[in-house]
Amino acid sequence: MVSILEVPADKLIEKVSSKLKEMPEISPPAFAMHVKTGVHKERKPDNPDWWYVRAASVLRKVYLNPGIGVQRLRTWYGGAKNLGVGPEHHRKASGAIIRKIMQQLEAAGLLEKKQKGRAVSPKGRSLLDKTVLELLGGKKSATGKQPAKRKSGKGTGAKKTTKTTAKKSTGTKRAGKTGKSKTSKPKSGGKS
Repeated sequence: MVSILEVPADKLIEKVSSKLKEMPEISPPAFAMHVKTGVHKERKPDNPDWWYVRAASVLRKVYLNPGIGVQRLRTWYGGAKNLGVGPEHHRKASGAIIRKIMQQLEAAGLLEKKQKGRAVSPKGRSLLDKTVLELLGGKKSATGKQPAKRKSGKGTGAKKTTKTTAKKSTGTKRAGKTGKSKTSKPKSGGKS
């Protein structure tokens, strides 16, 4: 069995968006060419196919987080609002866009409603798994296991380690980057 975590997200989303473009149920509404994706944006998207890219991204997010709803996706797709000289604040993305995309994915049979939020249907899971196989070159996962998650960035629990050395007979516990002790005594013989 393959996992969508085995391929880079950008390549998967690009490939799935081209497949969604062929489906008649998924099409941008009339307002899509004139709107921003959220109040935090200054202009509308540059990519003319942004609707399909966002739909593929939403499908991937729902696959990774079953039961996710519009509000959580609004937070995910939101960003920092530029307030001029003031500090930036996070603003949520447009709920109408995400809701309409989820409704279209549901009409295409790729998503299904759950008690709370939505989950990927078997048809949607099949579409994503086949796309992953195409990107991997038709080979199944070599190990058969899910790949390890990356350990970099914010919130992953990765900690930077610093090399510390203990000095003997000076009474210090750690040495800094320069090798000087943090609690060293003055070298002069006089009182300090």
